[in-house]
Amino acid sequence: MDGAKGAAVIVVGGGVSGLSAAWWLAREGVDVLVVEKGIVGWEASGRNGGGCSHHFSPLFHEEQRLWPMMDELLGYPTEWQAERIRVAMDAAQMELYAQAVENARGQGFVVEVLDTAQLRDAVPLVSPAAVGGYHYRFGGHANPHRTAQAYAWALQDHGGRLMQHTTVRGLTMAGGRVSGVSTDRGELGCDVVVLAAGLQTTRLARGIGLEVPTVAARAEILVTEPLPPMPLGGVDGNGLYGRQTLRGNLAYGGGPHEWIDTPSAAPANSSTPLARNIARRLAELFPAAAHARVLRSWAGTVENTPDGRPVIDRPAHPGNAVIVTLSSVGFGLSPATGHAVRDLVLDGACGFADLSTLSLARFAELEPDWREIQGWVPAPRPDAAAGA
Repeated sequence: MDGAKGAAVIVVGGGVSGLSAAWWLAREGVDVLVVEKGIVGWEASGRNGGGCSHHFSPLFHEEQRLWPMMDELLGYPTEWQAERIRVAMDAAQMELYAQAVENARGQGFVVEVLDTAQLRDAVPLVSPAAVGGYHYRFGGHANPHRTAQAYAWALQDHGGRLMQHTTVRGLTMAGGRVSGVSTDRGELGCDVVVLAAGLQTTRLARGIGLEVPTVAARAEILVTEPLPPMPLGGVDGNGLYGRQTLRGNLAYGGGPHEWIDTPSAAPANSSTPLARNIARRLAELFPAAAHARVLRSWAGTVENTPDGRPVIDRPAHPGNAVIVTLSSVGFGLSPATGHAVRDLVLDGACGFADLSTLSLARFAELEPDWREIQGWVPAPRPDAAAGA
């Protein structure tokens, strides 16, 4: 069994955050093993819009530096495409999005304001009702499925190992530190553990005395039949995020969230009500594509922290555990996240960004009923109401 005796560093979770972290470590010659309950990239990492433009993150500059190089660094294609456009459907949205523009410009990135004529030239499918938009001369998008697989192959090329279809039951402790990972295929020893297990991170962290507050939500993406390519494939708007693929398909998703009681309760298939909502808003954003057939949909689950920001931290106790939970923005930040985890594991601190705003300590005084305060609770099931 590959990895049966463990590794110097075990990464729990085969999504893009865990895979990127393992790849960065393997490049340094670290003995690293990724343990994944299913197959790599099968959950949220492979079921998202592929956007790479997180200018509110302390990892943003590193994200932007790395993405244009990722195909070369990994040795496999990610289908990276640069730049994005954000469409405003009314004046209120135009004003709201201007806050993001100010933030990006303040960091030295270029954003152009588009009037209605410029917007229609750049996005031929866009609604005539749109009042304008913003052209981000930064950011971009990539193919989540290809990227997850590229990380996995590149990791193995550098000597890293994968154990797929292996469920982690918990972490073992010895002398106040994590000593191993307990799985359904046996015990795996380690010197350091990286918890990048998505929805399972809260449960596993609690077993070593760490409280990582998250709540699960379902995310969905619709994919249409191919359409003529637009000049720029990355276009957001009307509450939707996504991209036009190189083949011409529109791949889009966006709230509202469907909050889930527990990860195990997450439905495996797409939800007709949510998919219908996404389809309606996509037709509103791109009425010239309203005739396009929906070929398929993806459903996945994502973990969300109380403030919607990631946790990337190496707490003082137990001292040899790194927590990585990205709160719905993991894909785009993954190159920089992996670099940050590499630094935390090998150097004890991130050398290129201040991660203090992403520390677990910020939730020390969190209200016990924060989910209810936020309204992040599952809606009553119609069948349950009928049964009452």
